[in-house]
Amino acid sequence: MSTKLVKNAVGRLVPTEVNGKPQVPYMGVGKYKPTGRKYAPLIASCADYPADGNKIVPSLKDALIKAGLRDGMTISTHHHFRNGDLLAIQIFDIAHDLGIKDLVWAPSASFECHSPLTKYLEDGTIHHIEGSMNGALGKFTSEGKMKGTGILRSHGGRYQAVQDGDVVIDIAVIAAPTADFFGNATGDRGPAACGLLGFALADSQYANKVIVATDNLVPFPCVPWQIHGNYVDYVVVLDKIGISEKIVSGTTEVTKSPDRLLLAEMTALFCDEAGIIRDGFSFQAGAGGTALSIGIYFSEMLKERGMKSRWARGGSNKYLVKMLEDGLLEYILDGQTFDLDGVRSMRENPGHLNTSPFTSYNYHGKGNFASMVDVVILGATEVDVNYNANVVTHSDGMLLHGIGGWQNCIFSKCTILPIPLFRDRIPVIRDEVTTICGPGELIDVIVTERGIAINPLRKDLLEKLKDSKLPIKTIEQLKDEAEAICGKPEKIEYTDEPVAVIKWVDGTIIDTVWKVKK
Repeated sequence: MSTKLVKNAVGRLVPTEVNGKPQVPYMGVGKYKPTGRKYAPLIASCADYPADGNKIVPSLKDALIKAGLRDGMTISTHHHFRNGDLLAIQIFDIAHDLGIKDLVWAPSASFECHSPLTKYLEDGTIHHIEGSMNGALGKFTSEGKMKGTGILRSHGGRYQAVQDGDVVIDIAVIAAPTADFFGNATGDRGPAACGLLGFALADSQYANKVIVATDNLVPFPCVPWQIHGNYVDYVVVLDKIGISEKIVSGTTEVTKSPDRLLLAEMTALFCDEAGIIRDGFSFQAGAGGTALSIGIYFSEMLKERGMKSRWARGGSNKYLVKMLEDGLLEYILDGQTFDLDGVRSMRENPGHLNTSPFTSYNYHGKGNFASMVDVVILGATEVDVNYNANVVTHSDGMLLHGIGGWQNCIFSKCTILPIPLFRDRIPVIRDEVTTICGPGELIDVIVTERGIAINPLRKDLLEKLKDSKLPIKTIEQLKDEAEAICGKPEKIEYTDEPVAVIKWVDGTIIDTVWKVKK
């Protein structure tokens, strides 16, 4: 390959240029502090917009043409419908029919419902993806079939990139469950209500052209508005923009697995012994079944002791909503709505607040909520003996997941990863992770079914748990136990072709995903 590679602060080789743009290698947590001003879109004039406020155009195709769709543009979509999104495919169907080529797709996340887009990656309609590459799209990328290099960012990293001008969105298309003709929009009501629209906030603020697509047009004003119509160029009314029932997925249901329930129980007991569970504490649990189960244990502990949590960061779901409605939780600061109970609660409960990646996660802001959370419970595909963690590739090197808010969340006061010791007889704790998504200094505790490892940097936790009845072990002990059962995993052989890069929360490159040798 011709691109120059350099070794970054975690010892990984990363390219200095990606898709023709210069890049900054990861320098360490808090070390890269860019200067300058935020990116700004072009100045607009009210003289170019209808005086009566009516921005409705006949079709999505008309809106894209009016927005100036042409070769090489960056098109963004959001993922609040998760696996029920119906809009992204339509956008690229239209682009293909118009003969448009080399588009960059910048979704806030992709899901299996987007797998048909591989045909447009193959024929050149889409040049590359800057967003998560899940499932079929991840496999396609790992096999080196994408024309450009994929760029994976966290939710906060995406806001940072758009805000800083690392990603310049030419056309943003926002799926809005309810909107008015001016472009004011909300996601918490309408036939396709999906909850908040926070992931589309940066797109609305910074994109050069903004299209709101809705299947529930209401008279002006749409109240409450999560997207401000003053940012919006065109409004399109469609028959159906998304399937709200599909915001629920297998990863957003409480686990029924006995092994994972054990992980949840051990994690909750650890939090209790560490003094984390107290009146007024804050927490965040990821969308996985194990993490959701831990929230149930927290509820029971709070109820028994007559205490309540001050606030929880969401992903909101029926379990957090029940805590709110039972008086065990004062506020849900919702970053993404994971089920229809969460959607209902957002409409009905004044303590259920709509947030965005700007407030919650953006590292190039004047602080964010992530570092204020007392404890966060997340998953991982792998962890290594230095506590570095991976969430995007599997141990075979295949890129199959996005980062989500994971990188942003690990800045919490205590980050815990409950993970099985092995999956499919492959150890999860390794000498080195396949892909570094988060540096070990930010991972505090690893909980497995055979023991709990505390990062040696957390001397305070080691001291608090020194007399614990919980099975406290070193990370090396856990790795050795896994290898005694499963054997040592073989090393993966890669080509020298990078297929994607992993951005850190500050826009630097923390690792490279390489094409795997057959």
